[in-house]
Amino acid sequence: MSESVGGPAEFEELNRRGHEAAEAGGLEDAFAIFDKMLAWAQGHEAQELVDLALCNRAAVAVVLGRGEAELPRLRKILVGSSDPANCQLAAYNIARHYELTRSYKKAFFYARIARERAEQQERKEWMAASRNLIGNILLAESFVEKAAREFEKALELMPEESSVWRARVLDNLGYCRILQGRYPEGYSLLYSSLADLRRHRAERYLISTHMDLCFAHLETGRYRHARRHGAAALRLAERMEERDSVKNALYLLGETANLSGDVIGACRFFNRLQRDFFPEVNYLPGFLLAVDVRKLVNLHA
Repeated sequence: MSESVGGPAEFEELNRRGHEAAEAGGLEDAFAIFDKMLAWAQGHEAQELVDLALCNRAAVAVVLGRGEAELPRLRKILVGSSDPANCQLAAYNIARHYELTRSYKKAFFYARIARERAEQQERKEWMAASRNLIGNILLAESFVEKAAREFEKALELMPEESSVWRARVLDNLGYCRILQGRYPEGYSLLYSSLADLRRHRAERYLISTHMDLCFAHLETGRYRHARRHGAAALRLAERMEERDSVKNALYLLGETANLSGDVIGACRFFNRLQRDFFPEVNYLPGFLLAVDVRKLVNLHA
């Protein structure tokens, strides 16, 4: 979620570069740029710009798993800022932190504040972002029908031209459609997401879409395609050190091998899953060979 600020040229340029880096998945680069943006605003004693820079930096920190330290500053902006745009951004980032740390009740509370602030300002792009966030929270708690409605509303509010953020909502809705058994629509949404993310070279966000396509092909018995997308998700997740995604990819690749009749291959994935994530559970590979792994994994939780 980006913000045009109408400030001095140097600040605007840092704002633009930071959002471009974040959209491309270069989160550490984005964090460094927003840190420079914050230093500029502090040096010029411009409180509204300081708050905006703090919100931008916090948004990246949250995704990097460093959001806890940002919460006091974000709460201070939310309750104390006279700028409604910064209040909305603060609420959104707090909600994102709680979503990613699986505190869903708190996430939902702040996401609704973010949505209400966006509606008060009639900012369609922020309304869409808040709807998508609420959908993510609902989906993480397996409220698939309600989540799908939020994603539908988000897409209605977004421009139709290709963008990374629209592609991510297409991915979310596509996963819902697969869970709903609406496979042709799900495939269409997921492959549209994949094409847009590739077009923008947003590799970090390709992990989720490849994973969802792996799941979709598993659901429809297309194991060769499932293996291809699962392997792509695993390679990207390993390269970007996304541990939760590595874990989910191992689950799905093991299930793909098992359903394909490749028990040795399934054991290889499930053994690695046990070794890297559940070393104390020595019965895990045998258990996973005997159950439907798809029922155990929520890829968007």
